[in-house]
Amino acid sequence: MTDYRIILGNRRYSSWSLRGWLVLRLTGVAFEEIVIPLYRPESKAAILAHAPSGLVPALEADGIAIWDSLAIAEFLHERFPDAGLWPRDRGARALARAVSAEMHAGFAALRSALPMDLLADDAARGRAAASDPAVAADIARIVRLWADCRARFGAGGEFLFGDFSAADAFYAPVAARFASYGIALQGAAAAYCAALVAWPDMTAWRTAAAEEPWTIAWP
Repeated sequence: MTDYRIILGNRRYSSWSLRGWLVLRLTGVAFEEIVIPLYRPESKAAILAHAPSGLVPALEADGIAIWDSLAIAEFLHERFPDAGLWPRDRGARALARAVSAEMHAGFAALRSALPMDLLADDAARGRAAASDPAVAADIARIVRLWADCRARFGAGGEFLFGDFSAADAFYAPVAARFASYGIALQGAAAAYCAALVAWPDMTAWRTAAAEEPWTIAWP
C-alpha cells in the first residue's frame, strides 16, 4: 500500500488524466492507479467515490482528495520541491504556471474538434479541423507560446523550460493530438512535439492505453 493513489480515466482518451499522471511521475514517488472507464452508466458514481467534482484525475493523499490537475501539480510541488515540477528560476516558474493555466482554461476549439485519442491515425480529420478559423487560431497560439518559452528558457534541453516540467505535462496531450491527427508543424515546434511524444513516460502511457479494452466513438 502506498501513500499516493491517482484516479484516472481511460488512458487512450483522458487528456486530463495524462496530465495528472505525468506530474505525479515526475516526483518519483510510488503510487497506486485506479482506472475508471469514462462515458459509461456507472462512470460518474465510480468517480464520485473518490472526487467530489466527479471528474478525473483525482489524487488521494493524506486522507484528502485533490481533483484538479493544476492543484495536483501545486500540491506535489510543495511535497517534492526538488523534483523539478516547476522551474527553479523565478521568471521561468511564473511563465510555466501562466502557460499551464492557459492550457487549463483555453483552446476549447482545438479540444472539441480533435479529442484526444492516442491510438488514432486520422489526418483527414486533422486537415478538416485545421481549416476551421477557431481551431487554426488555437494551433497558432500554441506554436507561438511554445516558441516563446523555448527561446527564453529552453536552451538547456528539449522541453519548454529545458528539462521536462509540469508545463510540458500540460501540453503533452496537445502533442498527442497533433500526432494522432497529422497536424503539420515546422521547425522548433515540430521538434518539441516529437520530444514530448517520445518522452519515456508518454511511451509507457501509450502502451498501457493500447492494452485497455474500452473504446469511445467520438462524434
